[in-house]
Amino acid sequence: MTNTTFASLPLAAPIQRALSERNYQTPTPIQAQSIPLLLKGRDLLGCAQTGTGKTASFSLPILHSLHEDPKPLRPRQPRALVLTPTRELAMQVGKSFADYGTHLRFRHALVYGGVGQQPQVKALQQGVDVLVACPGRLLDLVEQGYIDLSGVEFFVLDEVDRMLDMGFVNDVKKVVSLIPRKRQSLFFSATLAPPIVKLANGILHDPAEVTIEPETTTAEKVDQSLCFVPGDKRRQLLQHFLLQQKEGELSIVFSRTKYGADKLARFLKREGIGAEAIHGNRSQSQREKTLKRFRNGRVPVLVATDVAARGVDVRAVSLVINFDLPEEPEAYVHRIGRTGRAGESGRAISFCTPEQQKLLVEVEKTIRKSIPVDEAHPWHLADLAKQHGEGPQEKPPRSKG
Repeated sequence: MTNTTFASLPLAAPIQRALSERNYQTPTPIQAQSIPLLLKGRDLLGCAQTGTGKTASFSLPILHSLHEDPKPLRPRQPRALVLTPTRELAMQVGKSFADYGTHLRFRHALVYGGVGQQPQVKALQQGVDVLVACPGRLLDLVEQGYIDLSGVEFFVLDEVDRMLDMGFVNDVKKVVSLIPRKRQSLFFSATLAPPIVKLANGILHDPAEVTIEPETTTAEKVDQSLCFVPGDKRRQLLQHFLLQQKEGELSIVFSRTKYGADKLARFLKREGIGAEAIHGNRSQSQREKTLKRFRNGRVPVLVATDVAARGVDVRAVSLVINFDLPEEPEAYVHRIGRTGRAGESGRAISFCTPEQQKLLVEVEKTIRKSIPVDEAHPWHLADLAKQHGEGPQEKPPRSKG
């Protein structure tokens, strides 16, 4: 697979043209292994660390199939359905389909909550080939009679670990009950715990499996560090690191709560650091405007809850700071995956207070390694670092052999 190029893959000429125009020459490992299998019609369960091009892995084969087997548009009946856990990820996936399919005759639409449904309904009534949707709004429109899933030929579950967790499993099962049994199913994620694999395999039919890295591995080019710090000194430590950023460099700071994200953003602005918060309480238009200002560099710091850990694809992010450690240890992988994207390097700094030590234990168990400790910062808690280092939770990295 090391010599695979996009040009060598049996993708339709209009797709090859779009790839060439974007100077996409060499597929990533997940793309090189997944695309040939999907072009053969196989179901697939794919796992690769975040930022490695999973979206192209499923969008390119689907576009190829739609081009090779054209059918008239049918009102309310999409041929391909992509489920995503967040609005941001839905928009990112939709953009990928638009980019790769720029020379194809096909239509796609996005369906998600937080905005009025009428424009979405209008697009569906005109007919779409590809529907990218979040489960809540999708099922709402199905119940209203605006979407008919009986013609779905391609079913994609993006970020399968999140979609099949306790929050989404019932919605996913409901959607699966509404689509034809004869279909091609494509499941992709950055993490695949055994219970998730079991659930996915109950839906997939004789799937091929592609795993580029062991589940819950963290991005190789991300320099990770850990700061043991008193809870009341975290703001000063955050300011300390952000002021070291060069002009034009972008940073994402993760907060556990929406209220905490707003407070942090206000604090940073008072200290002269451009920052805005993004979380689920913001309207869709507010979130889009904030992300646009962040991408353009007008706002150098994005303070986010885990809603932004997936679907925010900004290559210029050079620093991620976990102001709060995540409640779900798997979220750590997705958070730090916001930097070091597309082969670039990046840094991820995590703060740990005495109250958060148990969360740190779970994170290190999940990633199967200890995060290097930064003892040089001004508020280092040496006793807590020693206590953690001597704890029974330490495990050596699992051998790749």
